[in-house]
Amino acid sequence: MKKIKVLIVDDHTLVRAGIRSLLALVNNIDVVGEASDGKEALIKIEQLRPDVVLMDLAMPVMGGLEATRRVRRNFPGTKVLALTQYDDSEYVIPIIEAGASGFVTKMSAFSELAAAIEAAQKGESYLSSTAATALVEEYQQKTASEGEQDPYNQLTDREREVLKLVVEGHTSREIAEILIVSHKTVDWYKNSLMNKLNIHNRVDLIKYAIRKRIITL
Repeated sequence: MKKIKVLIVDDHTLVRAGIRSLLALVNNIDVVGEASDGKEALIKIEQLRPDVVLMDLAMPVMGGLEATRRVRRNFPGTKVLALTQYDDSEYVIPIIEAGASGFVTKMSAFSELAAAIEAAQKGESYLSSTAATALVEEYQQKTASEGEQDPYNQLTDREREVLKLVVEGHTSREIAEILIVSHKTVDWYKNSLMNKLNIHNRVDLIKYAIRKRIITL
């Protein structure tokens, strides 16, 4: 069975030694080398051609983020797996955007690290549970923030009903009959929703409704 060739990149000698000792217990993993910073890692990758690089983030000379970008560009066949003590989205998102195949914290169980290496070698993505939680929380916060900024969310249910009927081509009198309200009430809803959306003519209102998928062509 062909073993997965791994390069360990970390500026702490004891950390590298510990990881090497643990990975020596896995039959299908072979640690082919070590590096103490990103610059040295690039040299070792060219020499050793590892399948997977375990990349720390905070290192002198060249940090893991820049090193990952260069590995991605210069050695596309080598997968990078971020291995760091940090687990919040401030670190997870940039390293994934830089080209890392996964993110594992140093607090993770050893079995998780081995699984992440195997996944990376297969071309799959892997996030430790804490990193995945950080990404979910970041996404939820971003979605909530965007939702608060969307003026459509400021419309009342009745204003949304009127909007849909207006862009479908109904007149104010027809809308009044459908909703069983007065003509003046419909006009009030129309003015209110247009002010909230900052749209003041029917053509732009229709374009907006199409973008929001309130109606389809």
